[in-house]
Order: sequence, then C-alpha cells, then structure tokens
Amino acid sequence: MNSPSGKTIWITGGAGYLGTPTTIALDQCCAKVLCIDLPGKAAALVKSANLQHTVPVELDVNDPATLPAAVAALIAEHGAPDGLAHLTVATSMGHTLEDLPAETFQATLDRSLVPTFVLCRELAKSMQASGGGSLVLFSSMYGLVPPDKHAYREEMKPNPIDYGVSKAGMIQLARYLAMHYGPDDIRVNCIAPGPFPNPVAQAANPDFVNTLNQKTMLRRIGRNNEMLGPVLFLLSDQASYVTGQTLSVDGGWTAW
Repeated sequence: MNSPSGKTIWITGGAGYLGTPTTIALDQCCAKVLCIDLPGKAAALVKSANLQHTVPVELDVNDPATLPAAVAALIAEHGAPDGLAHLTVATSMGHTLEDLPAETFQATLDRSLVPTFVLCRELAKSMQASGGGSLVLFSSMYGLVPPDKHAYREEMKPNPIDYGVSKAGMIQLARYLAMHYGPDDIRVNCIAPGPFPNPVAQAANPDFVNTLNQKTMLRRIGRNNEMLGPVLFLLSDQASYVTGQTLSVDGGWTAW
C-alpha cells in the first residue's frame, strides 16, 4: 500500500549507497523514474540492476546556476514529476572546527541549501500546474543533534559543523516550503537518517562502527534498504495528510 505506484519520481543521488535500493524499488512500481547522479553512476546502476522504467540522468544538482535550465529541459522531455527524493550531500572533510576555513563552511551551504531551494522551487512550479506532488528532502541525525566528539578516535575528525548546520537548515527549508506550497497540494517532508556508513567505511573502521552501534537503541547501524519504507511512504498517497514533518530513521539515536 505504501507505494507511489504509477507515478513519475525523480531521485537525486539515486545511484549512491542509500539511493540505490530506493531507485530499484521505485523502478518496480513507478511509471517512470529519473535517477539523477554524477557522470556514469546512474547509467551503471540501470545496466547492472536491469531497470526497465528508470532513465539515467547525469547532472550535478549541487550547482544552483545550472539547475533551472536543466530542470526545465528534463520536464520538457519527461513531463512534470509527481515526486522527488533528494539524497545528495555536500560537506567539507578533513577539518576540525578550529581549522575549518570560513569559505569552506560557506561553500557547503552554497552547495547544499541553495541548490535544494532552487531545485524544489523549480519542481514546485511544475507540480502547481499538474495538480500537486511530494518533495522528500534528506537531513541527518546531525541536523537534530551534534556529534559526540568523544566517539571519534584521535586520528578521526568529528562530523564537520558545516554538514550539521546545512542539514538543520534542510529541516527548516522543508517546513517553509510545506507552508508555502500546501494550498497547491504539494507536500514537503524531511527524512533524518541515523548512522548508515557505507560498506567501505564499515570495513575501514570496525571499532568506530561498534561505537555507533552502541549509541542507537537498536544497538546496530542502519541497513541501506531500511530507507525504502520511509521514502516510499512519504512519496505515496498514503501520506496525503503528512507535510512539514521530519521523520527520523536512526534506530533511536535522537530519542535518548
């Protein structure tokens, strides 16, 4: 029941670790899926998973200058979408709070919040004309709570402050857009994932993964296919009266 059956859905970052299971699931139930990712990634997923209803799209959605024209071209070719799952990430790496350059902090906001605002506004224009839709943005547990710096070994740097600030902004962006576009039957919600390290990170840092396990109520990190239910629900008509909300999918991380 919790399926956006027959709809046209766009998924950005759709060939990534969290996006891949969702793209595959959407392909099985949707009329059309646009899997948007960096060069080569979406096409490789479509081929390897033998997706029949998914169109691979190469597009850097973190560039607000090129987004309006790119979105207009995609809508002209594929029609207005019924929904969007926006999974892309922008963050600095390798800095402590003390040595993080101000321009790097600003760059994260410029490549996360600004493009998301532009993308959602462009899609909302088309959804207004087509009768509504659903926008699902991705925040993080670190958009709700700060990281515990004591959980990181000496050689590791805590999750950077610019990432958390951008993800907190994503929650407020969803609320504001939900308010603004609600009368047009456009719903906007956020998902805040908890610890979902990819397999490479898990293999490289088993002790850290164990630390993450202990900080959740379920005593384990998330599995990437556990993002399916929340995303499909918020995209579907089963969530027709849900908007302006942030759904934490974090094993209880933020509930302590």
